[in-house]
Amino acid sequence: MLRRSLVAGATALPLAAPTLLRAQGLPKITIGMSGWTGFAPLTLAEQAGLFKANGVEVETRFVPQRERNLALASGALNCVVTTVDTMILWASTIPLVQVLVLDRSHGGDGVGVRPSIRSFADLKGKTVAVDGPGTSPYFMLAYMLRENGLSVKEVQTATLAPQPAAQAFVAGQFDACATYEPYLSQVRAMGEDKGKILATTLDHPCIVDTLAFQPAFLQANPDAVKRVTKSWFDAVEMIKREPDRSHEIMGARTRQSAEEFKKSASFIEWLDLATNREYAAAGLPEFMRKAHAVQRETGVVRQDVDLSKLYDGRFLG
Repeated sequence: MLRRSLVAGATALPLAAPTLLRAQGLPKITIGMSGWTGFAPLTLAEQAGLFKANGVEVETRFVPQRERNLALASGALNCVVTTVDTMILWASTIPLVQVLVLDRSHGGDGVGVRPSIRSFADLKGKTVAVDGPGTSPYFMLAYMLRENGLSVKEVQTATLAPQPAAQAFVAGQFDACATYEPYLSQVRAMGEDKGKILATTLDHPCIVDTLAFQPAFLQANPDAVKRVTKSWFDAVEMIKREPDRSHEIMGARTRQSAEEFKKSASFIEWLDLATNREYAAAGLPEFMRKAHAVQRETGVVRQDVDLSKLYDGRFLG
């Protein structure tokens, strides 16, 4: 499954669902997203009628990540989803507030290396194929290096998008690569005599996706936002209750079979209500602090962001 940069994809027809009137006074909400597997329960909530059942009208649109924040600022979108590190970047230029954690990478992002590289310390001075600053692979690499006492400035980077980065590494180029599934599996399949996985997000959980609105919208429409978050949790529960049907609906939008979608979903974790509350209290604040430090140290973010204003847990229900 392509990651957050995936934009195009077939849109499956909505399923028959209870027709409920939108709660009086609630606005229609348009969510900017991509075909990334972690976002797919939003598609499920839309096409299985879960948003409607909760009395809110929602449209999900595939919008390129580089345009999503601009569309939010212009009012073309009411809501956006992306990684926490990108939220920090966007918040340095426009006001936004995360209200819900969607998913966490569960081994779907990682760093592949040659057999002679046994630790992150061995990467010092080596060349890593990785996407450019401001992307999730670059952040992941910088984050993992920082967690192991190094800076991204201590390695040489060759700027390649995730797919060509993995392909070049498998073809024998570069000392390492930073990529994500399904391309990371190409490294897994090489055999450890040619290449191996040094670390993934199972070792360093640093790829987290969230959903955000602008503060003025939250203030004006708190009930609508609560109905959106409830619909997400309803979708996660539907996946648990009806996995085959849910995978078919979610996969159809990006032209995947239910089985293909299920395989891509094995590398991520969708957060239900209980896990959202737990992570928001015990994990998210520290992760945002570390992510902010990485973004500042790498120069991706050029001014400090007030993290205290970047998350509001009142809308979890």
